[in-house]
Amino acid sequence: MHATASSALPVGRGLLYVTLAATAWGTVGAAAALLYHGSGLGPLALTFWRTFGGLVFLLAVRALLRRRSGTAAVPAPSEPLRRRLVRIVMTGVSLAVFQAAYFAAVEATGLAVGTVVTMGAGPVLIAIGARVTMGERLGAGGVLAVAGALAGLAVLVLGGDGAATVRPAGVGYALLSAAGCAAMTLTTRRLGKGGGRDPYASTVSAFAVGALCLLPLAVVEGLWPEAHDLGRSLCLLAYIAAGPTALAYGLYFAGLAVVRAATASVIALIEPVSAAAIAVLLLGERLTMATAIGTGVLLTAVAGLAVTEARGAVSGARSGARSAEPVAG
Repeated sequence: MHATASSALPVGRGLLYVTLAATAWGTVGAAAALLYHGSGLGPLALTFWRTFGGLVFLLAVRALLRRRSGTAAVPAPSEPLRRRLVRIVMTGVSLAVFQAAYFAAVEATGLAVGTVVTMGAGPVLIAIGARVTMGERLGAGGVLAVAGALAGLAVLVLGGDGAATVRPAGVGYALLSAAGCAAMTLTTRRLGKGGGRDPYASTVSAFAVGALCLLPLAVVEGLWPEAHDLGRSLCLLAYIAAGPTALAYGLYFAGLAVVRAATASVIALIEPVSAAAIAVLLLGERLTMATAIGTGVLLTAVAGLAVTEARGAVSGARSGARSAEPVAG
């Protein structure tokens, strides 16, 4: 691993990191659905083991890389202590809410709907939050995308048939998860600049805070998996902690150093598409016509947000290039 500053990470590589993270996240809901059928774990306990296991994997990988390179950790640029503490705590709490509410949504309303609502509402909340906290303009296209996404969510919630594949409680958990994702992304994007040269430093800190917040709640819910089929449960927990957690969040936080918050949230739409496909093809979940229509409206609206975001990025780059040109005197 090259010891380059996170601010020096090429934008193209940052986009690749976020894309790989979203691809890995698309598998975590399916693993959680399988765990619900054999481990006896609830959403809070599952989230704790995911967070704690991811923290252990990250610490081990960082120690191994340092030992192999023979170098110590790269010192971080100066960052006010109060700012750093606020960033770590806010990111860790948001991460815990995001993950726990998502697993609760999967348990309550299924993998496909829970993932689509979470990741479909996320970009909308991030776009609104970025406008309020960082002055990123939505524009007419962004406003239309937000309205379309809300319409898609309404169809998902109100349009279920007798099979009741969409459950309001599950949708509520998914919206809470989306809010946690938005808070985590905006905090990292706004406060994370200049926060360190190690791309995994923010992830380690956030996971430590998240695990501490989740531990007492997980103990009350039931911390240990059942002895029946324990080997299968441990393998699934290890996969969740290593791939979609330690690796994916490390890449995601590193990419956020150079990728706009709204752009990252749009790229994350890879997750609900792959999760929905896994749910239907491998887990036997059924999508009703209303669910399919609501999903299509939601994803179309967020795709519109992606177009608006891309145009804004191009316009900003052109403006920056023009302002950098020398003025003839």
